[in-house]
Amino acid sequence: MSMFEDIPVDVGVIYEGERIRRNQMHVELGGPKVESKFEVVKNRSMDEIEDEKITVIGPDLKDLEPGGRYPYGVWIDVAGKGVEEELEGVIERRVHEFCNYIEGFMHLNQRYDIWLRLSKKSFEKGLNSFKLIGKVLHKLFKSDLPFIEKIQTTFVTDPEKVKEMRKEAMEIYDARDAKARGLKDEDVEEFYGCTLCQSFAPTHCCVITPQRYANCGAISWFDGRAAARVDPKGPIFKVERGECLDARTGEWSGANKTIKENTMGEITRVQLYTAFGFPHTSCGCFEAIAFYIPEVDGMGIVHRGFGERTVNGLPFSTMADSTAGGRQVDGFHGLSIEYMRSPKFLQVDGGWNRIVWMPATVKERVKGFIPKDVVDKIATENEVKTIDELKALLEEMEHPVVERWKAIPVEVAPEVEEAEVAAPPLEVPISGVPIVAGGFKVILKDAKIYAKKVIIRRVEK
Repeated sequence: MSMFEDIPVDVGVIYEGERIRRNQMHVELGGPKVESKFEVVKNRSMDEIEDEKITVIGPDLKDLEPGGRYPYGVWIDVAGKGVEEELEGVIERRVHEFCNYIEGFMHLNQRYDIWLRLSKKSFEKGLNSFKLIGKVLHKLFKSDLPFIEKIQTTFVTDPEKVKEMRKEAMEIYDARDAKARGLKDEDVEEFYGCTLCQSFAPTHCCVITPQRYANCGAISWFDGRAAARVDPKGPIFKVERGECLDARTGEWSGANKTIKENTMGEITRVQLYTAFGFPHTSCGCFEAIAFYIPEVDGMGIVHRGFGERTVNGLPFSTMADSTAGGRQVDGFHGLSIEYMRSPKFLQVDGGWNRIVWMPATVKERVKGFIPKDVVDKIATENEVKTIDELKALLEEMEHPVVERWKAIPVEVAPEVEEAEVAAPPLEVPISGVPIVAGGFKVILKDAKIYAKKVIIRRVEK
């Protein structure tokens, strides 16, 4: 591209989806092992901004120790006649897309979860300053979003300053999210779709409704409406709601049509309020995962920032691999923190009455939206570490999920060696379960086990 002649590396959509492994990276900015990071866009008046000004607070790229991880923040101020507050989140989400246009510069996630890596090759080619990245962002923003007349960017790597500015960024995020509450899905005639993550997940398309935020947590229904108005042919667009096919599961004819058109026919149905059947697809930028725990017939939640293993023994990263990629996987459901505050939150599956475990930090963030009769019955990593401990605590606390445990009484007389017991049809979703036999290991992915009867056999010790 001619407008990037002063940039030492290539810039273009060809680099979207590029992954930079640890042994390929020069430095890492933010990421799961760094506590403080943020990315925010603010609307300003024309006289508040010095157009295309780029400021670096803290060490620049060339001053960072190779191989290191660093706190990182980027604050972008924009102004223009067409810029309004509702567009802040939309513009902010495009930072992810535009950073990934830069050769050797990987950007993942959003808001307070950003994770970036600069490759050794691009650094050696001369991409050694945030000011170069700022130039690329300014040109792309003005080119793709012409309603932006002025833009200035501040990159922050000073640890204390990142920490300080992150607090302000979190207040901005919370204020945005609160605006979208109160409006119901049934009250509007259109939803909004987002395909910003299709470079990583080709069969994923977010359906954004008033009561179901985008999985990334960055785009509300109001954000989608504002984006579609100013850029109707862009990656965020209007979805005609269509006929309500099932109010309980959240299935709409218009959403199904849009999903099919935007996933190359791979996904044909989506039910917005459940983690089973035809759940909403997941990209990879989701803030959290709801996951099924078959041993207690309940659901757990884990967010991206949780560094320990969850109660089922798996870390976030492992479950993310089973959830991402634009697939519909029973029992693994990518979602935003804000969706947990919605009255529609997994309503088909039991909502909060089905949630049995979640990290304490997330529980604290959404505590005011959890029913009072169940909030203290949901376990965290502070109370239990294993499934056995979880089961015991749920029974002790009389969690609503215990009512779902309908054990089938079985009596086996001492002389009976084998018995068949009639049982209701059982369907259990499983993923990643290994079966070892004959020198081979078979791993079941996205599978289900069906049982119409149970056979009980006496086993000699």
